[in-house]
Amino acid sequence: MNKIVNSQKGYVILMITFSIMIIMLTMAMAVSFLTANRQKNITNTVKSTQAYYAAEAGIEDALLRLKEAPQTLSLSYNLNVNNAAVAVDILNAIGASKTITAQANNKDVNRKVQVVCSIGNSLNASFYYGVEVGAGGLVMNNGSKVMGNVFSAGDISGSGIIDGDVVVSGNGHSIKGVTVNKNAMAYSCLSPAIIKGSLVYVTGGLHTCAVSGTTSTQSEEISEQPLPIPQSQINDWKAGAAAVQVFTGNKTISGNQTLGPIKITGNLTIRNNAKLNMTGTVYVAGNISISNNSTVKLDSSYGSLGGVLVADGTIHLSNNNTFSGSGQPGSYLLVLSINTSDDAISISNNVSGGVFYTSAGGLDVSNNVSLIEATGYKVIMQNNSTIEYSSGVVNIYFTSGPGAGWEVASWQEY
Repeated sequence: MNKIVNSQKGYVILMITFSIMIIMLTMAMAVSFLTANRQKNITNTVKSTQAYYAAEAGIEDALLRLKEAPQTLSLSYNLNVNNAAVAVDILNAIGASKTITAQANNKDVNRKVQVVCSIGNSLNASFYYGVEVGAGGLVMNNGSKVMGNVFSAGDISGSGIIDGDVVVSGNGHSIKGVTVNKNAMAYSCLSPAIIKGSLVYVTGGLHTCAVSGTTSTQSEEISEQPLPIPQSQINDWKAGAAAVQVFTGNKTISGNQTLGPIKITGNLTIRNNAKLNMTGTVYVAGNISISNNSTVKLDSSYGSLGGVLVADGTIHLSNNNTFSGSGQPGSYLLVLSINTSDDAISISNNVSGGVFYTSAGGLDVSNNVSLIEATGYKVIMQNNSTIEYSSGVVNIYFTSGPGAGWEVASWQEY
C-alpha cells in the first residue's frame, strides 16, 4: 500500500509540474506574442511617421519648384527621401488655385499629403461687360456691334447695335442713335435710338427713343462704378517686370522671339509675320507698334492665368494681328495702355482675340475687328467692328507685382 501511495504522490507531483510548465510556456508565448506585436506596431509607427515626413518633404520640394517657377504647369515626378519612394503631382491651376499631392511609400506603409495653393499678391479682374466705358463714352459707327452687355459712365451715341443690356450712369448722360436688343437704363434715351426691351430712365431726363417693352422712371441717379483695374495694380505689373530685366532703348521683334518679364525703356516694334511668345509681363515705357500678320501669345507656362502687355505710350495694331492666352481655359492676354490720347489703343482690320484696356485714353476699333472684351475711358467703334464678349473673362486671375507667386491656402493629410 505504501508503494501505491508513493506512486500516486509521484504522479500528482508530475502532473502539477507538467501543468505549471504548460502555464509558464503559455505565459511565455503570450508575452512573446505581445512583445512581437508591440514591436511590430512600433516598427509600423516608425515607418508610418517616416512615410509622413517623406510625403511632407515631397510637398516642400514642389513648393520650392513653384517658388522658382510660379507659372509651372502640371508636373509629376518621383523622389527618394531616406529610402522612402515619394510620388509628387502638381496639378494644373483651376482659377487661382493649384493642388499638390505627395504620396510616400516606406516599406509598404503609405502616407499622402495634399496642399492647395492660391496666388499670393494677385489680382482677380472682373470683366462683366462686353464693353465697359468711362466718362469718355461709347461711339458706335455704321455696322459696329457689341455682342454682350455695355456699361458706360458717358454718353452712348452713333448707329451701331448692342446685342445685350445697356446701363449708362450719371445724370445728364444719354443713349442716342444706337439699337439695343435688350433692356436699357439711362438718364435720357433720345431718338433715333431703338430699345427692343424695356427702358428705365431718370426723372428729369428725356425719353424720345422708340421702346418695344415697358417704359418706367426712377428718381435715383444711376450709380457709377470704377473701371476694373486700379492704377496701383498697373504700377505693380510695371514694377514686377522692371525688377526682373530692363532693356534700354527701342526693341524690334522679327521672326519668333520670347520675352518677359521685361521693361523696355523705349518703343517696341513687332514686324510683319513676327511671333512674340510672352513668358512674363512686358512693360514698354514708349509706344507699341504691331505690324501685319503678327501674333502675340502667352507661353503655355501661364496655365489658366492671364498675362499683361502694358505701355505708357500708344499701342497701334495693324491688319491680321492675333492675340491669345496660353491655350488653357481662363487664360487671356490683356493689352493695356495708360496713355491719355484718343488713340491710346488703335486697332485696324482683322485683329482678333485679346482683352483691350485703356485706363485714361481712347480705344479706337476699326473695320472687321473682333475682340473678346474692351474696356476704356473712351471707346470708338468704327464701321463693321465687333466686340464679342466671352463669358470666360468674368474672372481673370493675374500674378501681380515682383512678389507674386503661389502661397499655401491649406495643408492636410489626404
